[in-house]
Amino acid sequence: MNSILIIEDDDSLARSLIQFLTAEGFNVKHSSGQKAGMQIFLSENIDCVLLDVSLEDGNGFSVCKAIREISQVPVIFLTASADEGCTVAGFEVGCDDYISKPFRPRELVARIQNVIRRHRSDTPTLLKCRNITADPAKGLVTKNGNEIFLSALEYRLLLLFLSNKGKLLTRDQLADELWTVSGEFIGDNTLNVYIKRLRDKIEDDPQHPEILKTVRGLGYKAVDI
Repeated sequence: MNSILIIEDDDSLARSLIQFLTAEGFNVKHSSGQKAGMQIFLSENIDCVLLDVSLEDGNGFSVCKAIREISQVPVIFLTASADEGCTVAGFEVGCDDYISKPFRPRELVARIQNVIRRHRSDTPTLLKCRNITADPAKGLVTKNGNEIFLSALEYRLLLLFLSNKGKLLTRDQLADELWTVSGEFIGDNTLNVYIKRLRDKIEDDPQHPEILKTVRGLGYKAVDI
């Protein structure tokens, strides 16, 4: 059963979509905002995201961009913003399709199935660093072959590091990325806490990290081996 995440702040439309897509055999999750939507995306195995441009605590372009930084899961904009500028902006941040409201339900299902089928024709890429492996398609992280459990922000941090092995990520860059997910300002102390928690879970000796290195005064990087 394919899982659909609807990020839509129109409760009436969301209820109709949930009812229709459930009847079509989909497992449907819903959020009305950016922060909660990203938390669901990071914690669930989602096959396709239906996304509005206007959200109660952000906008769909930011959500799509954040998803694209860590995953190739299909994203379909489903929105009343049908002008050319919005459509182009949607594709520029990485959406797979753009559907204007009002829409035809059967056509929507066909487009969902099409982007999921196209996505699955591509081989998922595993992200690896030493004894740590992340499978973004499944939302699974393993250490020495055993699953480890990360919070949404810890998982986001790990994917950022594994996707940029050998590259310095400054503290400002990391704070900005975490803010995108949490919707809350991330200060130095909070970032330090999340780095420590992540090291506690992925390092053999967190006091002497071999995977996630500190670049003193600048930021952090994952080793490129």
